[in-house]
This record gives sequence, C-alpha cells and structure tokens, in this order.
Amino acid sequence: MKQAAASHHREISHKTSVRRPSVLGRLRKDKWMYLLLTPGVLYFIIFKYVPMWGVLLAFQNYQPFLGFWKSEWVGFEHFRVFFENPEFFMLFRNTLLLSLYNLLFFFPAPIILALLLNEVRISIFKRSIQTLIYIPHFISMVIVASLTYVFLTTEGGVINELLNKYIGTKIDFLSSPDWFRPMIIIQTIWKECGWGTIIFLAALAGVDVEQYEAAIMDGANRWKQTWHITLPSIRSTIVILLILRMGHVLDNGFEQIYLLLNPLNREVAEVFDTYVYMVGITQGAFSYSTAVGLFKAVVGVILVFGSNWLAKRFGQSGLY
Repeated sequence: MKQAAASHHREISHKTSVRRPSVLGRLRKDKWMYLLLTPGVLYFIIFKYVPMWGVLLAFQNYQPFLGFWKSEWVGFEHFRVFFENPEFFMLFRNTLLLSLYNLLFFFPAPIILALLLNEVRISIFKRSIQTLIYIPHFISMVIVASLTYVFLTTEGGVINELLNKYIGTKIDFLSSPDWFRPMIIIQTIWKECGWGTIIFLAALAGVDVEQYEAAIMDGANRWKQTWHITLPSIRSTIVILLILRMGHVLDNGFEQIYLLLNPLNREVAEVFDTYVYMVGITQGAFSYSTAVGLFKAVVGVILVFGSNWLAKRFGQSGLY
C-alpha cells in the first residue's frame, strides 16, 4: 500500500515537472506576445522610469551651470520652505476642492451615461450617440478654452448676450472666483464624460443576460434590475477606477487650469500644477518646483495604496 502511494506520488511529481516549462520555453512559446509588449515596456522605461532620477533635484540647490553632480545638496530644505510658504494652504485647498468636485460630479457621470446608453436598443441610434460624445475627447484643451471664452465673455459672448437680452444683466464668468470651479467641472464633464463610458460599456457587455431574464420573471422593473444586477456586476470596475483616480487627487491638469487662470480668480484657481510651472519655468527654481512635484507624487502613492487597502477591507477586488 505504501509502495503504491509512493509510486503514485512520484508519478504526479513527474507529470507536474513535465508540465512546468522553463522560462526560455515560455518566452519561445509566447514570443509574438512579448514582441507586441516590447514597445509599451520600452515607452515606460524610457519616458517614465529613466527620468525618475530627476527627483533628486528636490534635495539639491540645483544650478544649471554647475550641473547635477556639482550642485549643492540641501536635504529637505526645499520641502521645509514649501510647507512654511503662506501660499501652501491656498494651493492645497484649491487642488483638493477641485479634485473633490471631480469625484462628486465627474466620476459618476460616465457611469450614468453608460447605463443610459446600455438601455438604448436601436443600434444605429446608439452608435451615433457614442460617436458624438467621443468627439470632445479629441479636441485640444486650447480649443475648449477658446470656446469657453467665446460663449462666456462679457464682450459679445453668446451666454452673456442672452442674459442681457432676457434679464438685463451680464455675468463676468471668466473673472469671477465663484464661477471658476463650476466652469472647470463643466468643461471636464463635456470633454471626457463620453470617452469615460468606453470602459463601463465594456463591463456592461459582460453582464449575464440570464440574470435579467430571471429578474423579469420575478417582476423586477428596469430600476430594480439596474440596482440589483447591473451595478453589482460592474462594481469591481468602478472600484478599480476609483482607486486609480485617488492617485490623481493632487493632479488637476495644467493646461485646463492655466488657460482659465487670471489675476482676478487666482485665489481659487492656482493649484499645484500651475504653481510648479510658475516657480519652476518662469522663475527658474528647478529644485523647489521638483520638491513640490515630488510631494504631489508621494501623496498620490499613499492615497492609491490606502484606497486599495480600504477596498480590500470592504471585500472588493483592488489593484493587487
């Protein structure tokens, strides 16, 4: 009996060892897949990982004429100056509020739009709507800012001309601090909402149709089907995208903010991205601006890992 068990164990071990190909064998077997993967890997290595050595400038008093190796090392001095800067809390507040508004208003918008598109049964009508809502994603932010100016300027702007015609007054949208954040959120929703539906529509395509049929047999209406079947089915996709979004809490994008920024709304419009440009490019404070950028990156990494941990704690599938 013992000999039979030992023989059976050796046979299983032999089969397992036979079935496990070597690294070279896996590379040879999937060579075309790895070849297709090569451009993407090279892109990240060359343009993402290699430039990371530049974060060391945050710990130097970098002087271009001295070069990287001869510039003075100052440790965390730039971080201390940044945190003691009176503008730090203004920048942090503005950046955080814009990110919060994006999470509250922009993040759910593609989900809602995808759910609505998923209910459209006429194929040609659905494809036409998708094409129309995808187009703004490919429009340059400079064009979007120009359109915003054309519509909202007090000197002949379409919106202000209508306001003046019907209520007898004009609103200075472009210079008013109260209107800056709503403009940014509306721009973001208009430009990126349609493009964001692609992932959710792909997730919705994988929902089991038999679940809807069973729900209909039980008397569930469309709202109950959406709440109890559709949303739970794409919950993992929503959670993963939310975790990734948390990594960009302090990253509001440079172009969009910079193009609408002016001295009259600076108190609510200046964020870390525009501040880095101002002090790093226009004033030549390379080390100081690198320290600000590194601070943003560290906060983003912490938020990604923290939100992933929370997702796991609540029983959701995270990034890893």
